[in-house]
Amino acid sequence: MCKELRTWMILSLVGAALLCGTATWAQQQPDWSKVQIKTTKISGNIYMLEGQGGNIAASVGEDGIVIVDDQFAPLAEKIQAALKDLKITDKPVRFVINTHYHGDHTGGNVPFNNAGSTLIAHDNVRKRLETGGTAGNGGSIKMDVKPAEKAALPIITFEHDVTVHLNGEDIRALHFPSGHTDGDSIIFFPKNNVVHMGDDFVRYGFPFIDVASGGSVQGMIDAMEKATVQLPPDVKVIPGHGALSNLDDVRAFTKMLKETSAVVQKGHQRSQNAGADEAGKNPCALGKMEKRFRQR
Repeated sequence: MCKELRTWMILSLVGAALLCGTATWAQQQPDWSKVQIKTTKISGNIYMLEGQGGNIAASVGEDGIVIVDDQFAPLAEKIQAALKDLKITDKPVRFVINTHYHGDHTGGNVPFNNAGSTLIAHDNVRKRLETGGTAGNGGSIKMDVKPAEKAALPIITFEHDVTVHLNGEDIRALHFPSGHTDGDSIIFFPKNNVVHMGDDFVRYGFPFIDVASGGSVQGMIDAMEKATVQLPPDVKVIPGHGALSNLDDVRAFTKMLKETSAVVQKGHQRSQNAGADEAGKNPCALGKMEKRFRQR
């Protein structure tokens, strides 16, 4: 096996280990009482909340609160308390914007909806939550996703973009197709120079790409490149997972994706060429090569 293909396999295994770890963790049901919500002021009235699951962005002001993603249902009260502890407003969370449908970003939809928040997401987020299905990388990683209850479904959905005008900010959710999933949105806070990129940009290493849910490496690369050109050089970037970042971090992440993709394509081409040579020397080997590729 060529060196480049081995490198890609190692990176893929890292991503697989992370996903499998998440699945195992979910099955074990963590002690939610031990999870602490960390709140960090990012810029102006924009905050980042970290707990268990995807990072949350919050616009907190006199008009009320907008949050981006809501982690898991058992943490909803802690998230609400953390926002109240900021002592900026007594008004509730008026809107929740989901960056995609995965449970570590939408698990709190039901309690927030029940508390009066309006749920917003791309059309495909509602569809995947409503129907359930399969999440996976198109290979060995595969997880069944059960249909969500009605209260978890976004009330407002959009095809391309939507803007929430609150707290003097034009909070814009813009759809980027076929990246982490087929329902990804990146959320822009232009007045405060902040962006929440969901799981199209993460800091834990090689990303999990949910191919079974319409995701793709090229889609993720396209999302990062198109989002980057819309952002000022000093923008503060909230990743789906990991520490607060900047555009240099996003560019490094995009470069890694492009280089890894090139490695995979190069290794695949070498394998195809080797298969063609083998079949040319031995026509009976063609069927074996086709079977080998189908099993990948």
